[in-house]
Amino acid sequence: MFDSTKVAERHQQWLEQVRQGIGLGNLPEVPYWGFNDLYVKVGTKLTNCFFVRADVKKANGKEYFFYNSVLMLKKVNLKKFIQSIEKGLIYIDFDARTGHNHGTKLRIRYNDIPYLYETVTSVV
Repeated sequence: MFDSTKVAERHQQWLEQVRQGIGLGNLPEVPYWGFNDLYVKVGTKLTNCFFVRADVKKANGKEYFFYNSVLMLKKVNLKKFIQSIEKGLIYIDFDARTGHNHGTKLRIRYNDIPYLYETVTSVV
């Protein structure tokens, strides 16, 4: 579902192009992905990873990082993944704001990422 009211103010020129082109209503055909298809794709990209939270400061032309926390994340959980979609924690982004297609992306807020995993270990 496309909700034009959610488009940021800075993208109003793009939104006007969409309105003039195909309109701002829902598409006549709704894209569909099966849960297993999505899970396989996510599992290949995010099987095991580290989730790092850091503050950044610049001094004398250099960037410095203060690592607040590091989580080791292991094995994406299919049930949690599906629940995240159903709860609206994961959503689809059709990234085509600049006049051409940058691809379709799954998005999740960074605070919700650890929820997807079976094992979450605090390293720092």
